[in-house]
Amino acid sequence: MTRKPSPLAIAVVMALAASPALAQEGAKTLDTLIVTGTRVSDRTVAESTAPIDIITPENLASTGTVELATALSRAVPSLNFPRAAINDGTDAMRPAQLRGLAPDHTLVLVNGKRYHPGALVNVNGSQGRSSSPVDLNSIPISAIERVEVLRDGASAQYGSDAIAGVINIVLKGSDQGGSLSATYGQYSAGDGAQYQLLGDAGFKLGEVGKVHIAVQGGHQDQTDRARPFLGTVTPTSAPAGKVVQRYGDPEVDNGSFLYNGEVGITDYLTFYSYGLYTKRETLSNGFFRPAGDARNIPEIYPDGFLPQIFNTSTDVSVSSGIRTYTDGGTNIDISYTFGSSELEFDIRNTLNRSLGPTSPTQFYAGALEFKQHVLNFDFNKPLDWGLAYPLTLSYGAEWRGEKFTITPGEPGSYINGGATLPTTPPTPTAAGAQVFPGFRPSDSGSFDRNNISVYAGLEGDLTDKLSAGVAVRYEDYSDFGDTTTGKLTGRYAFNDAVALRATVSTGFHAPSLQQQYYQTTSTNFIGGEPFDLVTFRVTNPAGIALGAEPLKAEKSDNLSLGLVLTPMENLYVTIDGYRIKVKDRITLSENLISAPVREYLNENGFPTVSGGRYFTNALDTTTTGVDIIGTYTWNLAASKLDFTTGYNYNKTEIDRVAENPAALEAIDPDALRFGRVELGRFEVGAPRDKFFLNSIWTKGGFSVSATATRYGEFTIRNSNPALDQTFEPKWLLDLSFNYKLDNWDFTLGGDNVLNEYPDENIFATSTSGQLPYPSQSPFGFNGAYAYARIGYKW
Repeated sequence: MTRKPSPLAIAVVMALAASPALAQEGAKTLDTLIVTGTRVSDRTVAESTAPIDIITPENLASTGTVELATALSRAVPSLNFPRAAINDGTDAMRPAQLRGLAPDHTLVLVNGKRYHPGALVNVNGSQGRSSSPVDLNSIPISAIERVEVLRDGASAQYGSDAIAGVINIVLKGSDQGGSLSATYGQYSAGDGAQYQLLGDAGFKLGEVGKVHIAVQGGHQDQTDRARPFLGTVTPTSAPAGKVVQRYGDPEVDNGSFLYNGEVGITDYLTFYSYGLYTKRETLSNGFFRPAGDARNIPEIYPDGFLPQIFNTSTDVSVSSGIRTYTDGGTNIDISYTFGSSELEFDIRNTLNRSLGPTSPTQFYAGALEFKQHVLNFDFNKPLDWGLAYPLTLSYGAEWRGEKFTITPGEPGSYINGGATLPTTPPTPTAAGAQVFPGFRPSDSGSFDRNNISVYAGLEGDLTDKLSAGVAVRYEDYSDFGDTTTGKLTGRYAFNDAVALRATVSTGFHAPSLQQQYYQTTSTNFIGGEPFDLVTFRVTNPAGIALGAEPLKAEKSDNLSLGLVLTPMENLYVTIDGYRIKVKDRITLSENLISAPVREYLNENGFPTVSGGRYFTNALDTTTTGVDIIGTYTWNLAASKLDFTTGYNYNKTEIDRVAENPAALEAIDPDALRFGRVELGRFEVGAPRDKFFLNSIWTKGGFSVSATATRYGEFTIRNSNPALDQTFEPKWLLDLSFNYKLDNWDFTLGGDNVLNEYPDENIFATSTSGQLPYPSQSPFGFNGAYAYARIGYKW
């Protein structure tokens, strides 16, 4: 029998033959000085002891998107960014995954300073469920000079969250030049039209300062790939032959403003600052309520209704500091950074069934807000120990304060108005706004904590061939205790063409305030009586009765081994294998709603609670994989070809699922805290591999870019194993044609020009045919997208 070559083997061959690229400029990025993962001032990409990608503005603008997370997912093979749909707030703040780990296992920095997480915690059925990550799309592409993606654990250097890696967004800071651009595009299905306007400009501040300002704004129409109801028509079903559901990207209006600048106060003292304000309004959809559904009031919606969630997200970030140095050569950087994320919920085209025919049709359902204050003291100095080059000693301290607030909605969004269904005898009905009941006063509150950390590191070139580094960090949190992490790195250059690099580190992710204190309540009727189903915060007495415990930090052990190859001019290849073991991963349990659970709660001080779910440290996992990245430029007689490719293979296995706590076991020995659906998201929910190959042909002012991307298979598990489905790999092709004329830039392009869609859901999991595609698809399910862009630079 002839064996087929594996995707990994194919990728290795193609990488060595065609060679990968990290940016349109090809090999020029290898000489870029990096600031992420190192405190050596003259370290370049090619010399890095850990794998790092440089994503340039040209990369970010090489497709039709202006979403930072989408652009990064097309440039970094190990980054997954599915386009969740019908997932409440997750539609507005989509999470991204690096190396298959949780979205909040990747630390995000802006200009090297910790950026604030989003207020939302993902609690619905999307990849990244249970996480509370940074909203990458709150950072405007127009302000970015480059993005450095460190694909390696870095908690010893930066603290919590850097288990999978670090994304450092370096802002434009020039005091001159600028650009304007306008983009318009639409999907081939005729929907999803969008326009975006971007601009930036640099200015001098007298003779000693500079500031760069960037703005971005635009609008996106929703997409809809829903189909008519194909099931048996009943008085409580959707109508036949009519599309009543909406399924796709939401409608979005966005606007951002950002500045980045510095002023030289004296020859030895520099003040610097950046500030960001982003506001985004997102309109997404829930599930259709048919006319005869018990949740509908025919007097209000005689044909049924599709409830909508209108989210307003507001992000503010301000960072300011001073840089100076001493006569002894110590560089000093002292800074303060403030960040805030707020997400408001307004429910439209809805009703509160328990209020009867007088129910309003829209409600304010409350808000989530997260605030972060960070004070940094960073020092580094060269040490001349008689080695080939001076070593760099770095040390410092950080104080961080955080606050999470849940604001209740208006009373009508959550109350039980007492109206009943027109049955004999009358039957109670659901309370609260349909699709998203408002946060109750009992759910609301403000919760805060602080932590302090100290760190030290030593790194440099020990010889002409050997580079090494060591780092250690200690952190003490006010809510769960302390932890210490460490990291060792090394790189040995056998010659100019071959180098070996390796890292060993420990890491951690502190349980977020969102994971500890998020709580929401919905009302169900059981036997005609109202009961509350609660997402318990871990301090809720009813949750504690079911086994909820204080959350502790997730901890990781990271190993990586890489090969750096530069066998010929303009050719650069890196192959990095990794293994990441994470203990005590935080995840959200299943709904605990069995009869024994309800009876116990009702008899022990919680008469209205029928059950619920809570966050808990219950899983250990091991993630193994390989990244292949690199660059190659082929110079022709009157033109050149840049080849771009990258490959990632990634596999996560669950090593341990914690047994039920004694409190829950005593109540219901058959209780299931974690089912196969949730466990499947960890192990098979993201693509097993991803490969892309890009070529850019440039002649004079004209260039053509073509990118082929292969997304590997993924599986969606069901509570019924017979309904499990594996979705086959798919190839997508992106094309763009660009012409530069003086200062002008004209682009015509298409993403997914072959109009590729993921495999369709089987009928049993498609809501009777209405939702044909999986929302976990790594490239969405919108089809081909065409766009045009015009830009001007000076």
